[in-house]
Formats: sequence, structure tokens, C-alpha cells
Amino acid sequence: MVSRRTLLQTMGALPLVAGCAIPTTRNARNYTPSGLPLRRVLVSDARIIRTVAGLRPFRPSGFNVSAERMDDKVVVHNYGHGGGGITLSWGTAHLAMELALQTPHQRCAVLGSGAVGLATARLMQDRGWDVTIYAKDLPPNTTSNIAGGQWSPTSVYYDESVTPAFEAQFEAAMRHAYRYYQNLVSPKYGVRWISNYGISDTPATGEGLTNKYADMYPQQMALTAEQHPFAAPYVSHYSTMLIEPAIYLPQMLQDFYGAGGDMVVREFTDRGDVLSLDQPVILNCTGLGSRELFNDNELIPIKGQLTFVLPQEEVDYITIVNDGNLYMFPRSDGILLGGTFVRNEWSTEPDPLETRRIIDGHRVFFEAMEDPWA
Repeated sequence: MVSRRTLLQTMGALPLVAGCAIPTTRNARNYTPSGLPLRRVLVSDARIIRTVAGLRPFRPSGFNVSAERMDDKVVVHNYGHGGGGITLSWGTAHLAMELALQTPHQRCAVLGSGAVGLATARLMQDRGWDVTIYAKDLPPNTTSNIAGGQWSPTSVYYDESVTPAFEAQFEAAMRHAYRYYQNLVSPKYGVRWISNYGISDTPATGEGLTNKYADMYPQQMALTAEQHPFAAPYVSHYSTMLIEPAIYLPQMLQDFYGAGGDMVVREFTDRGDVLSLDQPVILNCTGLGSRELFNDNELIPIKGQLTFVLPQEEVDYITIVNDGNLYMFPRSDGILLGGTFVRNEWSTEPDPLETRRIIDGHRVFFEAMEDPWA
């Protein structure tokens, strides 16, 4: 039997023990604006769990959302999102749906089962359509699975190549997607709000998406040295959403099947093969496949390479260093480390030199970070 005096003595000692694990004073620089601790990422070769590479479908003039008649079919294109496929998926799916709804039909084929194809299929189902997805690969073997998943479209177009009409389309897609993902914030879909830290050796120019569309980047601010723990002269912050593909894509598939959708594993050889489908409306979400299937020679790959290290539950913020030269996303399937944008490279083999650069760069960066809990 423990006496009352012994119990009180034990309880009195607890704050002293706990005091060894947390800072004695709360310093704002060690917390996000939402109050979460900023902990150091542990980066070493011994903690690497996998390295992967994928190809983003990029068009200098931006994604293609348009409709055209081919024989007795209506083909609605929805592809070419560059590094914004997951981010923009619900937005361009909405634009593609609006085009499909101008037809008198209620049956469609969706080509592709990545984030864009699944979002398009789900919106068509929500409008009462009978939807069949045709895809050569299913999650987890899609390009969308090899993606960071931060909500913010990157590498979507060249500024000098876009038209005012595309800019209007782009903003509409952003706004639809931004609102739709907020409805999915939950462990079920693997979507959550998170702090993003932009870290740079040079001052911000005041240009870019975060300034142009500031209302979609809440808690945006430039930070002083007293407001962050990073060893860098220029640091900014905004809040955004993180979508974890390993959770999100399987749940989207489950939703699609639950709404009565059919899936056919099939690889198309050419346009004639596509037009042989029975459905009167075809929504083309094939990404890079559109280069051959629909003769889009503007479409090129951007190779991205990611290395994952063991997950850390205590890390819950994003870092983007020097405009994406290095970036870190904390996911439940591992801490994602990236920083490659190689244009017109078709190989999906990881480059060992890039792996070394990414690992060493992040190790140096995080070792220099102040972490009073370490």
C-alpha cells in the first residue's frame, strides 16, 4: 500500500522530471504560428527507407482542359498539370465536368486512375453519371503516388507561355480545388492543415502564387530571426494542406467503388483504340500518355526524385529551401525529402548523385536548426 505522503512526494517530483524533456520557457521561435513545436528532422543514411522517381506531365502553356468531337465521341481532356496534379485535381475535374455536362449523355469513360482521374470520376458520379475508369496502372502504381502532396501548384506552366484565358482557367481550378480539399480534411483521407516555411538565402521578390493568390495561403507572413529556429537569413510562413497519397488515393478508389463505379485495367495503343470504347463521352486524364494517344507534342516530363527517411511523429511542418532546391514534407509513411525538377528526362531511375545532394543538404540544414528539445 502506497502512503499518502509517499504519493505526494512522487507527484511533487514529476515537474522536475518533465522539465528535462521540454524547454524551461516557451520561446515563440520554436513553435509554429498555430502553436505546434518545431522539431528537428533526423537525416542520415541509416534512416533511409526508400528512394523513388516519377515523371510529372508538363506543358509550357499549362494544363489542357478542353473538349473536342472525335468521330461519334466527345473527348474532354484533363491533363498536363506539371507539379500541380494532386493540388489542382478537384479544380480541373470540376472544369472538365462542366464541359461533359454540356452533352446530353449520362455515361462516360475516364482514362487514368491517378489523382486527376479519380477526382474527375467522382465528380461525374456525384452528378449521376455511370462511370467506368480505364487505366493501365492502379494506385499505388501511379504517378500520383510519387508526389509530395502539398497543396500548392508548382511547375504548372512557363509565365511567358500562358494566355489570359489560361490564367483565368488556372485561378478557377485553384479556387475549386482549395475549397474542395477543405471538405476532405480528416485522417480518413489523409488531408491535414500544416505550416509551410519558405527558407531562402535571398529576400523575396513579392511575386509568385502566394502573393498573387494570398487568400488561399492563410497565416502568410515574413518572419524575423526571433520568430523561427532556422539558420537562414530569410524565412516566410503560410499555412496550407498536405495530402498523403498513400492514404488519399486508396480512399478515393474505395469511394469510387462505393458509388457504383467500374474499373477496367487496360492499356490503349492509339487514338483509334480509345475511340473504340462504348461510352459516348471520354474524359482523358492520361497525363504523359496524352503525348502519344492524342499527339500532344508540347507535353514533356519533369522528373522528380524523392528520398524517404523514417517517420517522426513530432515533426509536423513543411520546409521549402531556396525555391524548392530542397524540400521536406512530414508524412505518416516517412519523412519525404526532395528537390529535383529535371525537364524532358524520361528515365524513372533515381540518380545517385541527386540522392546524395538531397540527403546531405537536408542533414546540414536540420543539424543547424535550433531544437531545445533535442
